[in-house]
Amino acid sequence: MKTSHILTLVLTFFAFLAPAAEPWEADFGKLLGKYVTPAGRVKYAAWKASAEDIAALTKVTDAIAAAGPTDATPEGRFSYHINAYNAWVLRGVLEKYPLASVRDIAPLFGFFTQDRITVAGKKMSLNALEKQILIKEFRDPRVHFAINCASASCPPLMNTVYSAARLNGALELNTKKFVNTNPLAVQVSGKEAKVSMIFDWYADDFKAAGGAAAYINSMRTEQLPAGVKVKFQEYDWSLNEAK
Repeated sequence: MKTSHILTLVLTFFAFLAPAAEPWEADFGKLLGKYVTPAGRVKYAAWKASAEDIAALTKVTDAIAAAGPTDATPEGRFSYHINAYNAWVLRGVLEKYPLASVRDIAPLFGFFTQDRITVAGKKMSLNALEKQILIKEFRDPRVHFAINCASASCPPLMNTVYSAARLNGALELNTKKFVNTNPLAVQVSGKEAKVSMIFDWYADDFKAAGGAAAYINSMRTEQLPAGVKVKFQEYDWSLNEAK
């Protein structure tokens, strides 16, 4: 069995063990399980065709808009905000679907920079949620492999919700899965490694580990060679749609 399949099975197993902290968490988990493939791609066409499940996602995001996390622990807050990001991205895409890319929703990356979402009663942008809350407050670079921007080069969307009870394991597994099995994360040829632009855009978040190569090696089974030359791949913004 491939490593990626084993990791997915482990995540799914622990998802059923973890109690739901938020009143909307179970409903969001059902939607993810129904429409997100094990490879992390989304069945947007099928989801869009179900008025019931569109309404269910709207109910989830409306609940996120109305109230903050019920679990005030760092793990509870962290998982709440990861789920909030992913839920709002899915709602934003489905509202405009069919489309080829999130870049088609608004010019100049407006999908991410405009104040289009509400979290815990506060109007904000996806960028603000990511940079001012998820990155600044929790200071865990693994978050970059948990939130999904609905694009092909994004780390795959998990088909279960994040919860406080299994947060650390889920973050660890998703990060390792991305850098070990996804060619859009790491491609090695001799002394050269072509890696995701995530490691360039958020370079400061990986400095504590010694930089991109060192961080990747801390999570990767097959180590990058000593003295590796790191280059960054062009980001594929096409929709992460299951075909």
